[in-house]
Amino acid sequence: QVQLVESGGGLVQPGGSLRLSCAPSGSTFSPYTMGWYRQAPGKQRELVAVIGSGGNTNYADSVKGRFTISGDNAKSTVYLQMNSLKPEDTAVYYCNFDGLGGYWGQGTHVTVSS
Repeated sequence: QVQLVESGGGLVQPGGSLRLSCAPSGSTFSPYTMGWYRQAPGKQRELVAVIGSGGNTNYADSVKGRFTISGDNAKSTVYLQMNSLKPEDTAVYYCNFDGLGGYWGQGTHVTVSS
């Protein structure tokens, strides 16, 4: 069973930056896709960004130009660089490998507040 471990969440002021990381615990493998989802209080989980094994990326419109997803296939690690953060980015961020039926992390909290 693959367990994904996220890190890098926290409290940041509006306009600030955070970098999230995610990697499998105790194992490596080659996912087809690596991505990030988020769920804000009272809202459904939504896709934030995804990267394919070939490097192609896709972003939610709300984060385009502010967030950057990148991956290290050799380490099975995915990153999410979040810049110009807004209060509406506050959510629990989940790492995902291989889509909705794939593997999930436990979530890391991101709070954007002054």
